[in-house]
Amino acid sequence: MDILKIAVLAVSGVLLALMIKQTKPEFSVFISMSVCICIFIYLLSKLQTALGYIEQLQALVDIDGVYMDTILKMLGISYITQFVSDLCKDAGYSAVANQVELFARVSILFLSFPVLMALVQTIGEVL
Repeated sequence: MDILKIAVLAVSGVLLALMIKQTKPEFSVFISMSVCICIFIYLLSKLQTALGYIEQLQALVDIDGVYMDTILKMLGISYITQFVSDLCKDAGYSAVANQVELFARVSILFLSFPVLMALVQTIGEVL
């Protein structure tokens, strides 16, 4: 039950941050960020298992590895962006969070161009 571990860590971190916020408000942000980073690192260890399943799926279905790599990169950008954006917003830097989100959108757009070109070529060959 990994979710129980994460829930206890999150609630403990929030309670600790709330208690410290009264005396040292600047440290409460660091506690919050530390808890988030710990959860994210734990999540990364679990993603290795998911990548193994994706590789098995790719072996079962004849999918070009370039497309699967592109999709995984897009997912990675999305997850990391959400994490960093939330941290920035919690720290009170929403302008930085918005710029990170904008950069991620543009990065995903650039990653999608080869897939879009392959799709257009396939449609052109059919017609």
